[in-house]
Amino acid sequence: MTDAIVQLLNQKVAQYNRPDFIPYDPISIPHRFSRPQDIEIMGLWAAVLAWGQRKTIIAKCNDLIERMDGTPYDFVKNHTDSDLKRFLSFKHRTFNATDTLYFLHFFRHYYTQHDSLEDAFAAPLTADSQHIGEGLIHFHASFFSLEDFPERTRKHIATPVRKSSCKRLNMFLRWMVRRDECGVDFGIWTKIKPAQLICPCDVHVDRVARKLGLIQRPTTDWQTALELTQSLCLLDAQDPVKYDFALFGLGVEGEM
Repeated sequence: MTDAIVQLLNQKVAQYNRPDFIPYDPISIPHRFSRPQDIEIMGLWAAVLAWGQRKTIIAKCNDLIERMDGTPYDFVKNHTDSDLKRFLSFKHRTFNATDTLYFLHFFRHYYTQHDSLEDAFAAPLTADSQHIGEGLIHFHASFFSLEDFPERTRKHIATPVRKSSCKRLNMFLRWMVRRDECGVDFGIWTKIKPAQLICPCDVHVDRVARKLGLIQRPTTDWQTALELTQSLCLLDAQDPVKYDFALFGLGVEGEM
């Protein structure tokens, strides 16, 4: 990696890892809240729905929040069966009412036993775990551990077992785990280290990373995400995923 590339990436991290980035990104959704559980619920939902135009993603998430009376955690914990009727018309691309109702069912069941969604990812990890991979596998198993889960919803929760790059879940984990003074990522989880995160490998990041020689693998899958993160560890082993800001930002600049 040349000095010019290192300088460019560090410059772009500084440019995009700032509050000005928030309003135009799905991360603006969990930033509406201060309660950790609200941040987790809407952070996960915003990440899962994050495909398509960002303006549409944000609008759909705000729609969900309105249907939950503006208080996701309280709604998850206290809703009645009749309250669920309002979600029968919710849809975003291939995410439909069946998926929405199961998410609500999972959240309600989960939060009766845990205070934080972090436990669903952190449970299998140790201080020596190199990355979050086992945590993603554990979350997938936990999410679909309830009786009669809809098979169709599996496509919305990725896992390394299926060789997915898990880009949306890795983005969600970046939001929850990374901590700095810039005010974009929340850093409200402490059981997972920033060094264990894997860089979200979306189309913008993938394209730019290949142009910069950070990825050699011809296809984009879980191993590609690991390869990219290993390259970024050469820049900052303790916080490699901060370069997601730079790669994504460069990708969007290229489109514009």
